[in-house]
Amino acid sequence: MEHSAWTLDARTNQYYYHYFYTQQPDLNWRNPEVHKAMDGVLEFWMNHGVAGFRIDAVSRLFEDSGLHDDPYLPGYNVYGDRNIEHEYTDNLPEVHDVLKEVRRVVDRYPGDPVLVTEADEPNIEELTKMYGSGDEVQLPMDFQIADVNELSATRFRDLFNQVENNSAHGQPEYFFSNHDQPRQWDRYGDGKHNEQIAKLMAALLLATRGTPQMYYGEELGMRTTDPVRIEDVHDPIGKIGSPKEKGRDGERTPMQWDGSAEAGFTTSAKPGLPVPPSAAQYNVETERKDTDSIFNCYKRLLALRKSEPALRDGSYESVSDTDPNVFAFLRRSDDSTVLVTLNFTAEAQTVKLAIPGRDRKVKTLLKTPGAADPESLGQIPSGPFGVYIGKVH
Repeated sequence: MEHSAWTLDARTNQYYYHYFYTQQPDLNWRNPEVHKAMDGVLEFWMNHGVAGFRIDAVSRLFEDSGLHDDPYLPGYNVYGDRNIEHEYTDNLPEVHDVLKEVRRVVDRYPGDPVLVTEADEPNIEELTKMYGSGDEVQLPMDFQIADVNELSATRFRDLFNQVENNSAHGQPEYFFSNHDQPRQWDRYGDGKHNEQIAKLMAALLLATRGTPQMYYGEELGMRTTDPVRIEDVHDPIGKIGSPKEKGRDGERTPMQWDGSAEAGFTTSAKPGLPVPPSAAQYNVETERKDTDSIFNCYKRLLALRKSEPALRDGSYESVSDTDPNVFAFLRRSDDSTVLVTLNFTAEAQTVKLAIPGRDRKVKTLLKTPGAADPESLGQIPSGPFGVYIGKVH
């Protein structure tokens, strides 16, 4: 096994780790010494109090032992290389052996340490395999959700339902932005209703059943700011693929704390990556004072998630499943039911819920501007890209 096959996204003991594989390239996964070395790295950090590990690019840990070439697919990528199908370099069975080994090590420690994997799986069925039989990963990152890249109530509902009903009964882990892709604002916004859409995506992340993963700045509406000139590109992907591939610098710009020249991130006259002009409006200091800001919408959603048992720990049930415009679902706990409706269109909608007890009253917990409080559970008004969350009585 090559030394570069393992990448643990924690501050691992990199010198020891790479030295071991570089000096002893004949070792492979079946050699007990490899297990001992890997376990030692994990134990080192667990003994220092880490809460767990994020394991990067986990599905690519192994190559076929026969070193077969992956088959070509039609076309070329932005680097001018032929597209390939990762038949011999992705999702090999040995990946699950490694995950079980890692889980065995961390489970020996108190505090329920967690394993998160970056696993860009082709479908929910393959993603589900990362849970194992409850003996692999607790939280495989769900790229199926993150890669939808269109405002589609039907598409999101279908995927959320698939994840909810995964055969391993694993805890879902959702995200919409990370360091490898343009920010939500730019991928989902229409240029006119961007702030409403940002709040819509916040509710989709924080009101569904699952463990949410937030990327810094999405709670502000930070924008992707790609370099304009090739000489300003830092990311190796951008240097190789420019001008078609801009790289990932645009989603890695400094955190925007305030409206000062460098957004309160640094006193340097020239930070490594530039602060965009939009930071003057979209920053923590400014948005904290605006009750209707994206930042305060996230705060209200997080407070609701904490205070309402149904939103925190309750079950998930999709409703109004044929509506092409609105994604609606119920969250239920033993003594509480909460309704969530998300309007994915720029037009006002009335959500008609054909569910038992639809004449029951609903108490508004949170709504975005543009809609009246509903009179009953049967019909829920929603403004353009509107969010409604209500407690059912």
